[in-house]
Amino acid sequence: MSTGDRAAAALLSWYVDMGADEALAAAPLNRFQGGSPPPEPAGDDGGPAVSAATLDELRSAVENFHGCPLRTDANRTVFADGNPEAGLMLIGEAPGREEDRVGLPFVGAAGKLLDQMLAAIGRDRTSAYITNVVFWRPLNNRTPTDEEMAACLPFVRTHVSLVRPRAILLLGAAAARVLLGTRLGISKLRGQWHEISVGNLPPVPALPTFHPAFLLRQPARKADAWQDLRRLRRRLDTA
Repeated sequence: MSTGDRAAAALLSWYVDMGADEALAAAPLNRFQGGSPPPEPAGDDGGPAVSAATLDELRSAVENFHGCPLRTDANRTVFADGNPEAGLMLIGEAPGREEDRVGLPFVGAAGKLLDQMLAAIGRDRTSAYITNVVFWRPLNNRTPTDEEMAACLPFVRTHVSLVRPRAILLLGAAAARVLLGTRLGISKLRGQWHEISVGNLPPVPALPTFHPAFLLRQPARKADAWQDLRRLRRRLDTA
């Protein structure tokens, strides 16, 4: 069984566990009037819609979701950290070992560098909101697969719609690839503003840059990341 098949099987199992064992429409049907039932709502990406009116509801939905095989080996669900009212949302790749232990994103070595990056533009975790495109640690800190990111994407998009940031900083290739729908590498994407559309909200400006873990391995690229941060600060100052 492929990774995609396992993810689909796990998703179906979760639906059954949550009581969704019959094909029902989202709205009641008056069968005395005839006609066909309305179509089941879908998410912006064509996947299942995520119904959550608050961040607490979304966190609960993520914690009870079993459609991503990553959670099988993870110790904790890593949802978010920071201030959702800050206007700045940072979206990374996936939790690492320390994040899986603590239950918060970016608390290891890469997280310390991220804190320094935020400080360079006058921000910290009280003036930024931080999450990832998957909520569970991949074994050996590998990059999450396309199937794993696709399973979590409806939750991530709902996350953006609830936070309503003025700008998003995309940390690394995985986050940029799945949220911008591109196969371009991060070196070609970084430093250029893009837009992320969710639901009926106005498009959100999104700036890809290097992941802090990459910068720890390639410190010479910190100068490029600093340029990106300056662009981000200018956008936030004028938004």
